[in-house]
Amino acid sequence: MQAIKNIFLVVICCFSIQLSAQETIAQTYCNPLDIDYTYMVYNSSRNISYRSGADPAVVEFRGEYYMFVTRSFGYWHSTDLVNWSFIKPEQWFFEGCNAPTAYNYKDSLIYFAGDPAGYGSILYTDDPKSGKWTPTASISNNLQDSELFIDDDGKTYLYWGSSNVYPIKVKQLNKDDRMLVVGETKELINLVEEEHGWERFGENNFHPTLKEGYMEGASMTKYNGKYYLQYAAPGTQFNVYADGVYIGETPLGPFKYMKSNPMSFKPGGFTNGAGHGITMKQTNGQYWHFATMALASNSHWERRLCMFPTYFDKDDLMYSNTHYGDYPRYAPNHPTKAGQHCGWMLLSYKGKTSVSSSKMQIKKSTSTDDDYVITEMPVVKTDDEKILSEVLTDESPKSFWVADANDDKQWVNIEMAQPGKIYAIQLNFHDHESGIYTRVEGLRHRFTIEASNDNKNWQTVIDRSKSYKDSPNAYMVLNQPIDAKYVRYKNIKVPGANLAMSEIRVFGLGHGKKPLSVKGFAINRQEDKRDIAFSWKPVKGAQGYNIRWGIAPDKMYQSWMLYEVNEHFMRCLDRDTPYYFSIEAFNENGISERTKPILVE
Repeated sequence: MQAIKNIFLVVICCFSIQLSAQETIAQTYCNPLDIDYTYMVYNSSRNISYRSGADPAVVEFRGEYYMFVTRSFGYWHSTDLVNWSFIKPEQWFFEGCNAPTAYNYKDSLIYFAGDPAGYGSILYTDDPKSGKWTPTASISNNLQDSELFIDDDGKTYLYWGSSNVYPIKVKQLNKDDRMLVVGETKELINLVEEEHGWERFGENNFHPTLKEGYMEGASMTKYNGKYYLQYAAPGTQFNVYADGVYIGETPLGPFKYMKSNPMSFKPGGFTNGAGHGITMKQTNGQYWHFATMALASNSHWERRLCMFPTYFDKDDLMYSNTHYGDYPRYAPNHPTKAGQHCGWMLLSYKGKTSVSSSKMQIKKSTSTDDDYVITEMPVVKTDDEKILSEVLTDESPKSFWVADANDDKQWVNIEMAQPGKIYAIQLNFHDHESGIYTRVEGLRHRFTIEASNDNKNWQTVIDRSKSYKDSPNAYMVLNQPIDAKYVRYKNIKVPGANLAMSEIRVFGLGHGKKPLSVKGFAINRQEDKRDIAFSWKPVKGAQGYNIRWGIAPDKMYQSWMLYEVNEHFMRCLDRDTPYYFSIEAFNENGISERTKPILVE
């Protein structure tokens, strides 16, 4: 069983639903993963309260799964990689732990907790469900983002590093003697931004002054006799946060840069980022990459988690499927398509939205200088005095709406552009002055969701009015799909003084036609070969476009999802690598045919 490590993940609860003798809906999940994220102590002195989950370590142990997340004061357990329950341990690091690492060695779970101060102790247990752990004496210092890896021969290695200057390092430990250090520390890899565009610091890999990205979050996967050293860059707060790979013949290297990097990359769409993660092996042999996504609204350190299926191709190149990475995906129990986009599209995009009240509506985005661009929206009303909102269907997790109160008088009504068959709904709640700065039990989200075709006759499709579930990114599949044009959220009580939300996302299939193929796809690689510009003719009826690329027509592993625009500029290419590019259009009805791959030297 391979080690597992860091991620900004957001897990989802889903159900296998029997509709009729003719139709069965497979279990699905949706990024960001819906787990009960812990409130952070960061920025508490400034009264900034928010949840976060990052740098996950996921490990299989005796056929079940455990997930450890930065500063969560505990960990999560699952039997299916979809539904997770929190375990509060009997003793833990007071500050939580930073970038934890876990490893299952011969069914004895060993966990290395990264202390925020850089000191590390090994905790171990043979019963993680009980929350009982035995610590060893602290044997390491000045460590950040550590990764414990035990090879088949029992030799044990600790990788670490989080810096825009210093490299990823490794040292060997003696697992039979308190994990004491054996031999000398070895420097392994560092960023090479002048060659690898995706390693450059900043939103969209651009910053006006800082040129050095951060290398962090090392993790190790052994496959087919080779060692895949994974690392994150260029910064956790950016849309281009990704994981790359160097491949070696031994755990100590030497390591060679993988040509198809990054192996986990999600720069576009609703929630961005897929870095500082870890790759683990499911009991059926399928690999999964858990990683960190950048919500970054209340704070740059506000993050979520994601998971993507991961593969090794015929040339032993490692890659993750992140295409349409925040749309519903088949759950790990699917026999042939686990982790792939299940085909449900976004019905609610730019839907006309009215709300019960409005304390504030904020449009927010991360700028290229690592700060925010913030716009407070004026209150806009219809002729009949209904308050409108633009931020709840704009596919931006940073923008948000805050109601006047947190009670059963608050609601949101979305009129979708076109009616469609609704299969699932995702609610993304926002933390607005919640006043919580640590792990709090007993929080819950209570609400109902209704659907209608005429905005008059309503049917309840989700009832969590008596729920005890804490669901900051609630993903819910309907018991039966329903044709509707309107969706209404009715609040009862959620955490915080005010109901606040960043996005309501309705998934299903429209009744119209999917868009035609894109025409006029023009590509201009710049003088700086790390940069490239695209343009194309708009496609009638398209919501957006998905640009795919890779080092060969059958290795187009990366993609960038865009809404509405018909041009794009990227700074994420490797300077000396030729690439193939293709583009497709999508809307609420489906995805067009891709254009023929174009080689660009």
